[in-house]
Amino acid sequence: MKKKMVWVGILALIAGFLAGRSCGRHSGEPAPAYEPSNVVEQKAEIWTCSMHPQIRQPKPGQCPICGMDLIPVEQDSAAEAGQPRQLTLSPAARQLAEVAVAPVERRFVAVEIRMVGKVQFDETRLAYISPRVPGRIDRLYANYAGMPVKTGDHLADMYSPDLVSAQQELLQAVKASGGAADSASLLDATRERLRLWGLTAEQIAEIEHSGRVRDHVTFYAPIGGIVVEKEAREGQYVETGTRLFTVADLTRVWVVLDAYESNLSWLRYAQEVEFQAEAYPGETFKGVIVFIDPLLDPTTRTVKVRVNVPNADGRLKPGMFVRAVVHATVNAEGQVVRSDLKGKWISPMHPEIVKDGPGTCDVCGMPLVPAEDLGYASTDEAAAVPPLVIPASAPLLTGKRAVVYVALPLREGAYEGREVVLGPRAGDTFIVREGLQEGEQVVINGAFKIDSSLQIQGKPSMMAPEGGDR
Repeated sequence: MKKKMVWVGILALIAGFLAGRSCGRHSGEPAPAYEPSNVVEQKAEIWTCSMHPQIRQPKPGQCPICGMDLIPVEQDSAAEAGQPRQLTLSPAARQLAEVAVAPVERRFVAVEIRMVGKVQFDETRLAYISPRVPGRIDRLYANYAGMPVKTGDHLADMYSPDLVSAQQELLQAVKASGGAADSASLLDATRERLRLWGLTAEQIAEIEHSGRVRDHVTFYAPIGGIVVEKEAREGQYVETGTRLFTVADLTRVWVVLDAYESNLSWLRYAQEVEFQAEAYPGETFKGVIVFIDPLLDPTTRTVKVRVNVPNADGRLKPGMFVRAVVHATVNAEGQVVRSDLKGKWISPMHPEIVKDGPGTCDVCGMPLVPAEDLGYASTDEAAAVPPLVIPASAPLLTGKRAVVYVALPLREGAYEGREVVLGPRAGDTFIVREGLQEGEQVVINGAFKIDSSLQIQGKPSMMAPEGGDR
């Protein structure tokens, strides 16, 4: 009986469940229809890599090159849509990037070219003493290197059998010269041979007057100076041409400087050079450029510049290290401007010879040349056109191109990238050949950050002149 009641309850539950479903199905109430939500269509985003801006993807992820998380690219404003090299920064962004600008100017710039070098002998004031006939050194008067000598001081005595024979021939020719033309001709030839062998006219006359043969010939200093080399030794047998002494006149010396190739455009013949020596700190010496080596040293990438320096007191000694500076003013054509040389003529070998008109050098006799032929401007500084210059921190240099960012005058915070052609660097400025105009404002600080933003957006930039969008 109890089992029968359990089954009746179960059947009643099943019947109630089925009846409920049937009523719901036939109630006539329509089922609620699916209504899609009104979703606002968002702008399509572009995701790029901050390290590789050429990566452009429609959704976030990782860079396939470096694995960094991609970042969204800000969409271009309407004003920049047609200007791929422009960028607008908000005041906060400009402050964060520390953007600073400076005007493009036309002005003369004073360039300082700094060089280092050493004091050397003036090679035009070196004398080498050597015998013109073989012989034996019997006595030395200049017996150590560094000895000061004057012009005409005796240096050494040498015995030479050839000179003894030539003197005997001279005395015989003197006795035979009784007015005959042949004897007079022989006498002149003998005198000339002794002169060519190193005897002075006074020595030859003394031999003729005394009638005695000199056993030794004496070597005299042809110039005054210092005996910088002594190769002769007493008792030494020497051949023709053997160097016995080297005498240097130190009243004028050379200072040979190393100039980098980037500074050659500022250096000219006859420019004044100021320098200081380690031995005399705080004291300034002056000289004049007389030679610029036409060859470049491939190892140091420098060019030798030679300076003539007066040294009457002998304080500058060969081998001293010096630090030099040259000041130059350059016009728009790249010519050095010097008012004192306008219309002047200069000796190409001796720059100290400057005249008001054409002529010849008083020292070497070579024709003078106009100062313009040596790279100087034909006008003075007052009449010359100053160059267009920008601060040296403004351009971004890639080796092949130079990019400058210019502040647009009618749009606050807007900057435009521009490729320019630069001339040489002049101190803290660059001379501009093409691409800018006087008065424009160029970015001198923060340009690299502006360029980086353009790279991230795939626009033309310093490293990607065609843009990074691929």
